[in-house]
Amino acid sequence: MSKNLYIAASEAEAGKSLIVLGMMDFLSRHITRIGFFRPIVRSGNEMDNHIRLIYKRYNLNFGYKDMYGLTSDEMNQLIRNGDNDSIHTIILNKYKNLENNCDFVLIEGSDFRTHLSSYEFDFNIRVANNLGATIMAVVSGRNKNMVEVVDAVQIMKEILAQEKCSQIGTIVNRVDKQDVKAIEALLEKNKSEDELDFVIPEQDVLQKITIRQISEALRAKQLYGYKEHLNYVVTNIIIAAMGIDNMLKYLTEGSLIIAPADRIDVLAALSLTLISGSYPKISGILLTGNFSPSDEYLRLLQGLKDLPITVMKVDTDTYTTAMNIDKIEAVLMPENEQKMATALGLFEMYVNIEQLTEKVAIQRSGAVTPLMFEYELFERARSQRKHIVLPEGLDERILKATDILSRRKVVDVTLLGNEEEIRKKASSLRINLDSVSIIDPYDNDLLPEYASAYYKLRKHKGVTKETAFDLMHDVSYLGTMMVHKGHADGMVSGATHTTQHTIRPAFEFIKTRPGVSIVSSSFFMCLADRVLVYGDCAVNPNPNSDELADIAISSADTAVQFGVEPRIAMLSYSTGESGKGTDVEKVRKATELVRERRPDLKTEGPIQYDAAIDATVARQKMPDSEVAGKATIFIFPDLNTGNNTYKAVQRSANAVAIGPVLQGLNKPVNDLSRGCLVKDIVNTVVITAIQAQEE
Repeated sequence: MSKNLYIAASEAEAGKSLIVLGMMDFLSRHITRIGFFRPIVRSGNEMDNHIRLIYKRYNLNFGYKDMYGLTSDEMNQLIRNGDNDSIHTIILNKYKNLENNCDFVLIEGSDFRTHLSSYEFDFNIRVANNLGATIMAVVSGRNKNMVEVVDAVQIMKEILAQEKCSQIGTIVNRVDKQDVKAIEALLEKNKSEDELDFVIPEQDVLQKITIRQISEALRAKQLYGYKEHLNYVVTNIIIAAMGIDNMLKYLTEGSLIIAPADRIDVLAALSLTLISGSYPKISGILLTGNFSPSDEYLRLLQGLKDLPITVMKVDTDTYTTAMNIDKIEAVLMPENEQKMATALGLFEMYVNIEQLTEKVAIQRSGAVTPLMFEYELFERARSQRKHIVLPEGLDERILKATDILSRRKVVDVTLLGNEEEIRKKASSLRINLDSVSIIDPYDNDLLPEYASAYYKLRKHKGVTKETAFDLMHDVSYLGTMMVHKGHADGMVSGATHTTQHTIRPAFEFIKTRPGVSIVSSSFFMCLADRVLVYGDCAVNPNPNSDELADIAISSADTAVQFGVEPRIAMLSYSTGESGKGTDVEKVRKATELVRERRPDLKTEGPIQYDAAIDATVARQKMPDSEVAGKATIFIFPDLNTGNNTYKAVQRSANAVAIGPVLQGLNKPVNDLSRGCLVKDIVNTVVITAIQAQEE
């Protein structure tokens, strides 16, 4: 069984990094010990951009020098010495050292940017054969018509066949979007049964450089801005060599303005465009010249708080600076989540993962890493897209999460809030909301219907028609009513609202499922090699025995819903029959109730945490238990214990905590922590979508 796959481009500018990222994402869903290798890199001191992307994103545990064969300088020296065979020997030896520590290695060929360019594809073929690697070839569709694309694919396949290469198929990248279907049809006619051919369209944003790239390439000094602003894409470059009134006419969204450092009039006007709502948002300002900007400008700049822009300074003149920028090539960088989400979204849309899984010879790992779990969530959510409403439409983290979800095409999103304010905020963050619905809670056609429905549901509690109408202006009530009426499949809130504000409307009219007495929560705790479920760590302060049993059963249902085999540990400070006291008796009674209500579930309790998770301790304390030492669901006796434990494990074991996931409601509504990160929001939305699929 092959333990590797070689990604080789047949020409320059084929967009190979997108394919590498997509393939690594695919492989990481199935394999824990995965490596990445490049035969040739430019430098041994400065990390290769493609290695850095994979190393950072997938937290690889290898040194930089372990992940490449030779540097360009080392290769040149061997060629000058007439020792070409040593090139391949060194590459093979270094690869084998890496392979010995991996279950699978993804190999990326060279870049057509060295002296090898004239015979680079032949070089990659030889390296692939030496490493015993199956090849996935990448062909560029850029500036080619359909016939030229198909001819290029056929020629490449014939070359690989002549060289007796093991080939899995071809990915044609960067084609005109309107030609995708036609090219797919032409390739289908000419391919053999055991080959895979995929066609991916050009995506302009992936070919654009970013402020970060410019800053690093030119070693510019940053005068103003935050790290996140470095990820802004540069769509256009404007040299400020004209008067202010004329220059402003040429501004476009995402422009980089190059200006001499002494043009304070131009700089002041550009800064003001970021405050104005009537001008496109530029991405950055680059000051040039072997002199510093005036103190007056710096004082003005620092007084303008939180401008969404980066201001940089280089010593070269304006013309030289523009020429230097023109040489910078667009690359995917691990810091730029937007571009990576776009790249992965394209790969997932146009590459058939099921076909790929059948062809790539991978030995699936029995372990489940956080990456594997998260990617499985994305695949499940994408398989049946649901509509999720996010009431906190003005929160920056919510907007960034919405951007990622839209680019990955996982769910459909509706934001609640004033549309003008949301779009202005999104524009300042360089986020496109064209595919996102926005509903103003004070101005929409749903208010009469929703207010009437709420009044009918709550009039027995003394709610008047006027109160019902006023409450529908509250985003939590509006969003929850959208879910109740079936206009959205689920809701996620809590980034700025309290838990009570988020879930109270759900308690009022979404209600609990039949047979469930209490709404509770669980966290997915993603450890290095497995996923555990913790409940309840977020909602119920001190549940009684009956409620604790309900929490355990709901947590088991949640675990099954997300592919975790349920083995329930009812936690206490005592294991088995030895302990006495009110707290232990509560857990003992809850365990009995779970066994009565759900005899199909493997349940143990009372049991201490160490006996539940550690097989060695379990053999000593409960040797005959089906759960001890291998529990997957941990039910805490109270909120204090659960909340502290999940946070302790999260921090000390470097676990990824996904949740809280609310369980027991008729329809999915989930609460966020007010300290949540963008990634937390994305994961919670995806989980909510999967819950909606089950509903």
